Amino acid sequence: MARFELEVALTQGAFSIDIAERSDARALALFGPSGSGKTTVIEAIAGLRTPSRGTIAIAGHVLFSRERHINLPARTRRVGYVPQDVLLFPHLDVRENVLYGQARGHVDLDGLVDLLELGELMGRRVTSLSGGERQRVALARALMSKPDVLLLDEPMAAVDLPRRRRILEALLRIRDELKVPLVYVAHAADEVATIADRVLVMDGGRIAKSGTPEVIREP
Repeated sequence: MARFELEVALTQGAFSIDIAERSDARALALFGPSGSGKTTVIEAIAGLRTPSRGTIAIAGHVLFSRERHINLPARTRRVGYVPQDVLLFPHLDVRENVLYGQARGHVDLDGLVDLLELGELMGRRVTSLSGGERQRVALARALMSKPDVLLLDEPMAAVDLPRRRRILEALLRIRDELKVPLVYVAHAADEVATIADRVLVMDGGRIAKSGTPEVIREP
């Protein structure tokens, strides 16, 4: 079964989303201009928006099916979600923020700390962190929930150029070493080319074209 099965139709005022995609991609990128519907699709997968029809399944786990009357609550979807505003808890330190997402059962905290290079940050207040450091903490918190998929909404938006490479390297390790599939919203073609093996180019709530990352360079 495909890692991703997305058939999403929903309406927000005068704007509508209508997409369909089945893919075995390790990392599926949603690419396109602001207002094209990328974040809405991510939020539908996360359970924050309810489609009017369609099916959402990740790794064979059905999250939503209008036909089968399935609509799992967000908390039971086994989805890790890192929104553009990472929303860390300012009254907790880094360790407490990371552990807040812990699922039942064993999660290798030390392994995550090493993978995301958080060792020197664990005792710090999150208000003292840079944008890149906050992103890595948010990634660790999401991964502590043992998700079937990691949803990333423009993870580089608040990260300066020198630190973007570290985030990209962390995402590659999550994809390749932890084997967690990614759905990745981005505007930058170089990010998409580094992370994704399939791209949906969105425009006006529809898939304008799809394919390997090279598709975004086509006229």
